[in-house]
Amino acid sequence: MLTVSTLRVKEQDRTVPTSRTKRPSYHHGDLTNALTVAATSLARTGGPEAVVLREAARQVGVSATAAYRHFASHGELIHAVKEHSQAELAARMEAALAALAPEPDPVRDALGRLRAIGVAYIRFALAEPGLFRTAFCRAEAPDGYHMDIGSVRSYQLLSETLDRMAACGALHPSRRPYAEVAAWSVVHGLSLLLLDGPLAALPEPDREQAIERSMGAVIEGLSRP
Repeated sequence: MLTVSTLRVKEQDRTVPTSRTKRPSYHHGDLTNALTVAATSLARTGGPEAVVLREAARQVGVSATAAYRHFASHGELIHAVKEHSQAELAARMEAALAALAPEPDPVRDALGRLRAIGVAYIRFALAEPGLFRTAFCRAEAPDGYHMDIGSVRSYQLLSETLDRMAACGALHPSRRPYAEVAAWSVVHGLSLLLLDGPLAALPEPDREQAIERSMGAVIEGLSRP
């Protein structure tokens, strides 16, 4: 994958065109990726408000005119950064699942997986507030784009975990419908409270207790007969 720095070097290394020399150009898609990487870096440090196409172009080392050939509007760029941010969130959740030691008891295993992805979600929000805010910011969608929540990887991981709970008896079938909404609401709400709400001033031990108690409430509420 090309990074902002490697593309900047390529831009600087371009030769001056002559009658016998063609000016090199980006392969189609390379500049799109570089601008997205640069814009994601802006979001990481400053949230969605920091995502500006001209600044991303400046960091890559190309003109704003060149950048606008790849992103016709701010909405298109912020949408690309949202997808990158969502992918990073999902990667943290998948890493948490991969780190789990398998439980011989399928019920305990399923509940442990629910706890793991919930905690990973909250810890991503606390570690990467700029990307977290960008992942869920309201922005103009590109023309022809239709949001399908079922295609969002973080949602898929939650849904797969709840299906696993239902299959092994950890979640009663009557509680399966809309269980994603209940679980997601708790972890997302707590994330926002810890980031921007009255819980932001909690000392570290109290913050850990808040995370633990919240996840406990989700698990108990869903697994109760």
